[in-house]
Order: sequence, then structure tokens, then C-alpha cells
Amino acid sequence: MAAAVALAQERVPVTVFEAGKVPGGRARRIEHPALTLDNGLHILIGAYVETLRLMRLVGADPDRLLLRTPFSWNVHKRFSLAALPLPAPFHLAGGLARSRGLSVGERFSVARFLLRMRSTGYRLPRDTSVAELLRRERQAAAPVRLLWAPLCVSALNTQPAAASAQVFLSVLRDTLDAGRGASDLLLPRADLTALFPAPAAEWIAAHGGNVLTGRRVSAIDPAPEGYTVRHAAGASTHTHVILAVAPHQVQALLPRLPELGGVAQAIERFAYQPIYSIYLQYPPAVRLATPMLGFESALLQWGFDRGALCGQDGLLGLVISADGMHEEHPHDALAPLVHQELQQQIGPLPEPLWFQVIAERRATFACVPGLVRPPNRTPLANFHLAGDYTASDYPATIESAVRSGVAAASLVTERA
Repeated sequence: MAAAVALAQERVPVTVFEAGKVPGGRARRIEHPALTLDNGLHILIGAYVETLRLMRLVGADPDRLLLRTPFSWNVHKRFSLAALPLPAPFHLAGGLARSRGLSVGERFSVARFLLRMRSTGYRLPRDTSVAELLRRERQAAAPVRLLWAPLCVSALNTQPAAASAQVFLSVLRDTLDAGRGASDLLLPRADLTALFPAPAAEWIAAHGGNVLTGRRVSAIDPAPEGYTVRHAAGASTHTHVILAVAPHQVQALLPRLPELGGVAQAIERFAYQPIYSIYLQYPPAVRLATPMLGFESALLQWGFDRGALCGQDGLLGLVISADGMHEEHPHDALAPLVHQELQQQIGPLPEPLWFQVIAERRATFACVPGLVRPPNRTPLANFHLAGDYTASDYPATIESAVRSGVAAASLVTERA
């Protein structure tokens, strides 16, 4: 959708073939019999400059659709850190000094780590795992457990023992060590499709383009005029193609394009990580202490109060990122376990009125050290890739997907 908006803005006639009923891909609205949910519980941050720019362009007002709060890291009854109203980087330094849950020495070790990474420009001579980097930098157990590990899993959707330290440092550079607003948390107050994809579709249509939902593409063939795109309703020919599907879906569309064998081989090396979103509907009076609350427990990582955010009173969304023992449980067994752990954390709760577990088993690529990711430009003329998996400094996030789409669109207009 970002690529299509960028092209429509340049008056390039564009057609989007969307396999689903609604746009958004792996960050989209899900219709539940009771109310509207999302297929994943995602947040944005202030550093998502391209996402915010395009939201404004298509008329999706971030001030209305997102709850913006200064950076805060609240692990229930274990650790809390809140940025202060000071210029960067003092807003976080002051917040660290006043944080609760770490000793003075542990807070000092966190500051020392950030200062040392800053002195290197957040670059490593050789990529390694986040866990190895933290060991090498002598980070104590408590900061690793309460800050670095959950931050790594939240940002990279990969456990620290396997996650790329270089990508992790890029995230720290552009959030915690950028301007004060870059580290702000932006919590969705509407469903994910309403944040950008749906307004983008309307904007594209108003600027001469088409967004065709329910049109899964089955094949792409070379043609004299460019490429023939075969889809659920037939086929059409186009001068340029931007392939903007999830990486595990790319290879099925390449058999008739042998020039992209190298792209297929690169993607074959990818592994994938899940994200589980567990919705528990309680009576309307049930609330969390804050709209977003972290947990240190066997299963739970983060909880979101959908009543405080979206007006869905009593609905709590719990997210479990990356691989783990939760994958061993069927959905109808996992939800009661999450309910039990939530009670252990915040106290007695009534039985949920209903629950919904949404498992995106290949939500993101595994962001491991030294992973070679394909660029937007391919060996085929006028055929480009877009997606959160393409080459960049960042992990698989909404912002990296948006930036990739804008970059692919720029290749089209550059050639034109």
C-alpha cells in the first residue's frame, strides 16, 4: 500500500492486487462475531517517520488514531522506566536514573552500555547474537531480563540467543538515541487496517488507481509489454511489477522468471518466527493499570487494554512474540493458561466471556546475525521487491515495510 500511494502521488496509474478481503497483510483487521480485532497486537513508535508521513498524506490523522505517550517501559511490579520532559538524550538518562527495579549499579551498567555503543556509532565489526553482545558488555542479569531481552523480542521478534546484535543496535540508535519524540510509544486507537491501508486504498482510488481485494495472484509471466499478472479474476498485463508479498510467499510466484533464481535462493535461507495474539473478553469493568503493560512470567509478555485504547471495554489483548513453549498448546488450552497467568500477575479475575487466539506462525523472518536479505531492485528490469524482509538496517516492522514500499516505488519512477 505504501508503494501504491507513493506511485499514485507521482500520477503513475497503479493497480493493487490484494489477496485478502481487506488490505493490510500481516497487520490487518479481523472480523470477530462480537467486535473488530486485529490479526496481531502491534504498536508504532515515534521513529516511524515514513509511516506517519503517509498516514497524514492519505488523511489518516495520527493524532486521532494513535495514543502518543513518552517512552515508558513498565514490567508489572518488576521494573518501570519513564522518559522525562527533557531534550534527548537526557530524557532517557533522567528516566533511567529515576527508574525502579534496578540497583544503582545495574542502572549504571545500562548507561555504560548505551554510551559505549554510541561511541562505536552503533556498529559492530562483526555481527553476533544479542545475548553474546550483552555478555561481552557485562550486562547484569536483571537489566537483561527486564529491559534488554524483552526489548529485543519486541523489536526483532527473535529471542536474544538467536537475534542479530547489529539490527538490535540499529533499533537502539534510531529510537533511544534519536530525537526525543523518536522513542515515543504510539498505541493504535483503531484497528490496523484503519490506521493506513483502508484510507490509502480510498486515496489511491481518488488519484486514478485501483485496489482490487480478493484477487490472489497465482503467477507472473514475462510479456512483450512487461509482465502478465494472473489472478483470481483472470489476467492483466502491466509494464512494471512490485512484488509485495510475505517472503514465504515469494517463491511460488517466481517459477516462470528464472532470472530471479538468486532471489529465491536467498529467501530459502530464511527461517520464521511466530506472534500469538490472545484476546480475553471480560466484563466491562476489568481494566489494566495502564493501556500497555509488560509482564515477567512464563507465557505473558505484553498486555493491552483495548477498553482504554479502542473503547472495547473489558477486552484485554495479550501478545506472545517469537518462539517458545506456547506453541505446544492448542488454542483452546492456551487461552485458559494465559487467563491463569494474568490472574497471578494482577489478581483475581472473572472467567472470560469469550476468547480468541490468533497465531501468525510466520509473522516475521527470524532476524539472525549475518542474514542476507534481497534488495528492492532485482535483475529483471521493471520488477522490484517490497516488504519488511528486504535489505535494510531494520527488523520486520510496519515501518520497514513502509520504507521498502516507498523505495520500490522510487525505482519505478527512476526508470520512468
